Amino acid sequence: MTSPTESTKHDGVFITCAVTGGGYTTHKSEKVPVTPEQIAGSCIEAAKAGAAIVHVHVREENGLPSRDIGMFAEVADRVRSSDTDVVLNLTAGMGGDLTLGDVEKPLPVADEGTDMAGATERVDHVRQIMPEICTLDCGSMNFGEGDYIMTNTPSTLEAMAKQMTDLGVRIEIEAFDTGHLAHAKNLVQRGFIEDPVMVQLCMGVPWGAPDDLNTFMAMVNNVPDDWTFSAFSIGRNQLKYVSLAAIAGGNVRVGLEDNLYLDRGVLASNGDLVERAVTILEAQNYNVLTPQQVRDNLQLTKHG
Repeated sequence: MTSPTESTKHDGVFITCAVTGGGYTTHKSEKVPVTPEQIAGSCIEAAKAGAAIVHVHVREENGLPSRDIGMFAEVADRVRSSDTDVVLNLTAGMGGDLTLGDVEKPLPVADEGTDMAGATERVDHVRQIMPEICTLDCGSMNFGEGDYIMTNTPSTLEAMAKQMTDLGVRIEIEAFDTGHLAHAKNLVQRGFIEDPVMVQLCMGVPWGAPDDLNTFMAMVNNVPDDWTFSAFSIGRNQLKYVSLAAIAGGNVRVGLEDNLYLDRGVLASNGDLVERAVTILEAQNYNVLTPQQVRDNLQLTKHG
């Protein structure tokens, strides 16, 4: 596939809103959407506020993360049938969750916190729903506390990437550290991921790349010039990264998956966070791209 021509390449910055995630945040804020109806409503709210892309996870009624295809489909149907245009980006990061027994007896693994699925099963919802974008977490890492490991083996990533590419769904590489970027470049060179390549630099997630400026610029400087990158940090640094990512030449991500607050002590909605991102970008004279402009730039195919 070729890069967009000059006539279709739009200059500006796009905003992705990660509307809910799968973290244990629902007890911290009632604004975190849980049901498919609430998640779809948050997607539409974010799009109306200026997000070109919405990144979607789904949750069980108790707020725990889910891989239920029916719930993903309901969210997609509600968003697609609305009068609001937005690019759908579905997570494919679920199904690689490994929690060891304990520090002395790691095996057998713990039932709670372990959800390991094969490559094909992890892509099934993408195959059935056909979003414009889906994510690929390009590596394994200690993630947070305890005995949990985010697990993505090289062979699993190759199989998932091939299936996504064969479907014609654009892959958003998720890179949590420099080694993940190196692996992603290898997948691109070997043809598992096609141009135009897009990557999300995930900063500040324990225990991946910290979100200090030196580490961030090391990540940015390792992104090939012809790739499209976005970047975010978590918690109180999320909104600071709106400006930082744009100044570094990238795009931005905000949303309740990564941060619950608009200001100190003020809980945010997804719409609030997108509106603040638009304000920050427009104050610096950046053009905020529309969903269709993003489709043009990244050669996305809208389904449904």
